[in-house]
Amino acid sequence: MLLSFDRIIITGASSGFGEAYARRLADGCKEMVLIARRVDRLEALKDELEAQHRGLSVLPICCDLSDAAARELLLGRLSCLPPMCTLLINNAGMGDYGAFADSDPARNHLMMEVNMTALTHLTRALLPPMLAKGGAVMNVASLAADVFIPDFAIYAASKSYVASFSEALHIELKEQGVGVLAVCPGPVHTEFGQVARREGFTGNMTPGKDAFDSSVTTVVEGSLRALAAGKSRYYPSLKIRVLALLLRNLPLGLLRFVLAFRPRRVQSDSV
Repeated sequence: MLLSFDRIIITGASSGFGEAYARRLADGCKEMVLIARRVDRLEALKDELEAQHRGLSVLPICCDLSDAAARELLLGRLSCLPPMCTLLINNAGMGDYGAFADSDPARNHLMMEVNMTALTHLTRALLPPMLAKGGAVMNVASLAADVFIPDFAIYAASKSYVASFSEALHIELKEQGVGVLAVCPGPVHTEFGQVARREGFTGNMTPGKDAFDSSVTTVVEGSLRALAAGKSRYYPSLKIRVLALLLRNLPLGLLRFVLAFRPRRVQSDSV
C-alpha cells in the first residue's frame, strides 16, 4: 500500500516526472504545491487537477531554483504553510551534454545550483515540520549517480551528490519516521534530453540507451512503491539494477577504458 500524505510539494512540476507525479498523487491529497519556471503550464495543471479531484487545493509557484533570491522567496512562502504530513519530491534538474572545456560557465553554475544547492535548501527547510507531522523526501537522481560520465561531467557528479545525500538522510531519519528515497532512472523519454543538448548536436547522447529505456509511468509507480517499502534507492528495472551494480564494482582502470570509447564530439549538421 502506498503512503498517504496531506501535502505534496513537487519541483520541476511543469513537465516530465514532476507532472507525472502530480497527476498520480492528486487523488486523496488535500494540498499540492507545484514549483517550476513555466507558470502557464503550472496554471493549466492546477486547473486540470482541481477539476478532476474534489477537495484538492493546488498552489502553483513560479520559481527559478537556480536563483538564490528566488529560492529565499520560495522558502518564505513555504514556511507560511501550516505544518502537515508532507511529501517533498525534489525533481527539478538540469543537464548539459558536451566537453567540459567547451561548456558555458554560467550554465555550469545554474546546473549546480538547481541539481544540488536548491535540493539541499528545500530539504533542510522542510524537514523540521516533517519530523513533527510526518513525511518523506524523494530526490530524483539518475543512473548517472553511479559513474563518472565523459561529456556529462557536472551532471553525473551532481547526481552522485544527490544519491549520496539521500542515502545519508535515509539512515539519519529512518528511526524518526521520515523516509528518504533516491530515484535513479536510466534513460527516459522526457524533455530533459532536448534541453541538455547543445546547439548543433545531432548525435546520440547515450549510445545503446534503448536497451535500458524506462517509461515515465514505470519510474513514477515503481518509486512510490519503493518509498512505501522503506527503501533508500530505486532503479526502475532489473537491467538497470544490474548495470548499476556493474558500474559500482568494475575496477577503476577498466571503467575508464570502457568510457573512453564513448562518442566525445558534438556532431554538427554541417559535418
